Amino acid sequence: QVQLVESGGGLVQAGGSLRLSCAASGRTFSSYAMGWFRQAPGKEREFVAAISWSGSMTFYADSVKGRFTISRDNAKNTVYLQMNSLKPEDTAVYYCASHRHSGSYYTDRSYDYWGQGTQVTVSS
Repeated sequence: QVQLVESGGGLVQAGGSLRLSCAASGRTFSSYAMGWFRQAPGKEREFVAAISWSGSMTFYADSVKGRFTISRDNAKNTVYLQMNSLKPEDTAVYYCASHRHSGSYYTDRSYDYWGQGTQVTVSS
């Protein structure tokens, strides 16, 4: 059974930084692209970033480009999201997900396993 466990969320002031981690088990982690999504209260879940299985390709939402960095360590079965220059509008529950091997990296329908989420709150 595939399990994804996020950690690293918390409360931070605007302009601060956080690093999220997502530890994976139950699947050959290095064979799958991974993504981060987020969902704010009253809003739909939205794409944040994705990384190819090798880490050679990364993809970002325009709203986080230049501030967030996705990376992975296949030896540790972990994907990371470094978030810098955080803004109050980044406040959301952040989810990591494992890609199906087909479909766009930008849509949640292309991911088949999800973590439970970690709360990120940015105060102004």
